[in-house]
Amino acid sequence: MFNRLCVIGVGLIGGSIARAARQHGLSKSVVGYGRQQDIHNLETAKRLGVIDEFYLQIEDAVKGADCVVIATPVASIESIFALLEPFWSEHTIYTDVGSTKGSVVSAAQRVFGVVPDNLVLAHPIAGAERSGVEASVDDLFLNKRLIITPLSNTRTEAMHKIQCFWEWCGSLVSVMDVKHHDAVLAATSHLPHILAFALVDMLGHKDEKSEIFKYAASGFRDFTRIASSDPTMWRDICSANKNEIIPLIQQTREQLDKIQCLLENEDSQQLFAIFAYANTARQRFLNQFEGNMSKSITFQVQPGGTLQGEARVPGDKSMSHRSVMLGSLAEGVTHVKGFLEAEDALATLQAFRDMGVEIEGPVNGCLTIHGVGKHGLKAPKNELYLGNSGTSMRLLSGLLAGQSFNSVLTGDKSLSGRPMKRVTEPLVAMGAEIKTTEKGTAPLYITGKAGQLKGIDYVMPMASAQVKSCLLLAGMYAEGETSVTEPAPTRDHTERMLSGFCYPVKKQGSKVTITAKGDLKATDIDVPSDISSAAFFLVGASIAPGSDLLLKHVGINPTRTGVIDILRLMGANIEVLNERVVGGEPVADLHVVYSPLKGIDIPEELVPLAIDEFPVLFVAAACAKGQTRLSGAEELRVKESDRIQVMADGLQILGVDAQPTVDGMIIQGGTIGGGVVTSHGDHRIAMSFSIAGLRANAPITILDCANVNTSFPEFKDLVKQLGLALVCEES
Repeated sequence: MFNRLCVIGVGLIGGSIARAARQHGLSKSVVGYGRQQDIHNLETAKRLGVIDEFYLQIEDAVKGADCVVIATPVASIESIFALLEPFWSEHTIYTDVGSTKGSVVSAAQRVFGVVPDNLVLAHPIAGAERSGVEASVDDLFLNKRLIITPLSNTRTEAMHKIQCFWEWCGSLVSVMDVKHHDAVLAATSHLPHILAFALVDMLGHKDEKSEIFKYAASGFRDFTRIASSDPTMWRDICSANKNEIIPLIQQTREQLDKIQCLLENEDSQQLFAIFAYANTARQRFLNQFEGNMSKSITFQVQPGGTLQGEARVPGDKSMSHRSVMLGSLAEGVTHVKGFLEAEDALATLQAFRDMGVEIEGPVNGCLTIHGVGKHGLKAPKNELYLGNSGTSMRLLSGLLAGQSFNSVLTGDKSLSGRPMKRVTEPLVAMGAEIKTTEKGTAPLYITGKAGQLKGIDYVMPMASAQVKSCLLLAGMYAEGETSVTEPAPTRDHTERMLSGFCYPVKKQGSKVTITAKGDLKATDIDVPSDISSAAFFLVGASIAPGSDLLLKHVGINPTRTGVIDILRLMGANIEVLNERVVGGEPVADLHVVYSPLKGIDIPEELVPLAIDEFPVLFVAAACAKGQTRLSGAEELRVKESDRIQVMADGLQILGVDAQPTVDGMIIQGGTIGGGVVTSHGDHRIAMSFSIAGLRANAPITILDCANVNTSFPEFKDLVKQLGLALVCEES
């Protein structure tokens, strides 16, 4: 990439840049520059092979360099610019690593008059407690964030080259403007360091400091670890970014005053609300900002095994979402049992907390929701981040279209690639104002149109419970009637739960109608086990000889039981026992015993009733005798992944004759072999290939399984408990 790379300041960061450049062959030679007092450090760098040569004169160091990296403290950057100014070359790319970019811009303007267009401002978010070149390593930046903050005049080719350089060093590169960078880093890095330094300083001056530090637990060490950082460097950083830091200190002081008042007034409920919000918000921020930095998860499945015993799978995800939404809009306090404590449902919960709803829990699947009424939501201070949850985004878009405030809905990479026009187009027809990307994907920018929505009579071109629910929620805020007609039955949890909250809903055949004339009254909800989660075990016990399994308290809503009907048509032995109604939803225990399966043509009328279960039904088809044919399931191509293509690819790798079609698949049942397949980040794909291991004749490795936590975090433990040899590996 470069012929000669010059690093100014060969310490921890500069030395690690030099090491990474050498490790990945990014420059033919790497040289260092420092002052006379740095000569020992420079000699050490050369002895360790970090650099090829070093210089004490700036002119000699930068001569012939096509890239110069300034890796000095931010307080000294202006003096470095002054040294470089006489020798500045139009043919060289200059970059820095300063953690405050506004101060670097100001320093460049004072020295050069304007910021040179070949200066690319950058900031690697990486470090260590030790400093100096001896602490440098070649993988310091691996899977760490690197922020580039270009200016309006920054050369595109220079910025691109620096971006490529950092990506080769293993960094995850983001781009943002200077002011935004400094504001974000003030909140996420500079303020935490100040708090850590302040706490240790305060405790260190106490008379009983020896006992305080003697008995400090790991939490104290974790929180104050960053107080071990270089005090000179942090003095300079805080001084350089004081304009962003001071308001944050004031806000922190106000928050501490608030907590002090709650303690003095013994207001444990509000104290819990603050702690609960912080708990889930931290996880949300980790999910949102760590992204690719989070550990990858691989499932290793040994062939064979049986599923035996009894189990209760987690609560229904669809109902968990809706219990939070409607409970928040109800008047009074709603108690929820069986709530699914997985990332998707927690994303919905967090969104309503962000809109001012007090929600206690979850604790062992129990929530207490203090409803604010149909018109009581408040404008969120930030974007509503919904992780991987398409249900949250699509339903909330309808609910928020009729509010009195604006909102922005965002999600992770997977959710941001899923189609949203299926909900935004009919909402716009109701008078909503929603902006998406050119592709019709998230983020969704929603302008609240309180009192301006008009009811419509919408005939859905494709059966979708999410679209239906979205429009019904919007209809609660629209003038006149909002009617939705579906081409085939879909899950009706929204209609049932609305009725459970005493909100009037009218159903005539395939048409559901709602108006704005109504209020929701708080109620208690017992969420049944999710039949979509139970489906993996229904299939597993059906295909594995010797299996005998009882699944307890499973929701058998007639709009969700397609998986049972399809498996029975294939010859599965499934008994429905102890049927009852809980909170308006039918529930039963399901007893399944191994039985040889046969291939079938899946009736199209059952497709919408089993749309989420088809990945694991494809596994059942692969184990069945004869051919199984699915059609009319084109919606599978726009789920978390293209489930038709991804399952076909994986089954083919495992030796199964699986041919994808435009709207389904043709599978010739037979033998399942072993191999390495990828889930493409789709939780249902990962779990389906895990179940395939029960009939495989060789080990199966499933890549990219982290998103199993979005819907069924207990899956890996429960399936092992019941008899599948699965090992979860993190890397």
